[in-house]
Amino acid sequence: MKKTLQRAAIVSIALVFVGTAACSQKRKPLMPLVLEGEVKSQATALTEQGTQAYQAKQFEEAKRYFEQAVAAEPQSGQAHYNYALALNALGDSEVARQHFIEAADLAPGDKVIWDSPALAPYGNPENKNKPKLGPQQPRRSSFGSGMPSGGY
Repeated sequence: MKKTLQRAAIVSIALVFVGTAACSQKRKPLMPLVLEGEVKSQATALTEQGTQAYQAKQFEEAKRYFEQAVAAEPQSGQAHYNYALALNALGDSEVARQHFIEAADLAPGDKVIWDSPALAPYGNPENKNKPKLGPQQPRRSSFGSGMPSGGY
């Protein structure tokens, strides 16, 4: 009996470690994207500099480069996405949200943008104009409350 419990404990611990390792491997670090399509060389250079700063965790500097890239290529979904990443890293989540949504709107077929965990907390960009439902009120069950189901 004691050996069975020990084996069960060892197996449980091993499963926890395997599960933790598997989960950590699935989550890739968020990285800025290369600008696609016909873009100005200035925007490409700014994006490269911003990416280097972002990878070095110099988010304020990355933000400045990406902001300039957005100004140079305002119709680039990737430029807005990169700017949003830097804003998000700096904790400016409201402005980041706007640029994540703009990125998704400008790059409707870009799976990296649409499937990004950075965009997920902000909801589906296709529903940005739909009113959000307020928090639901908890419903009280009449079961066991001593009240008839129809109330008084």
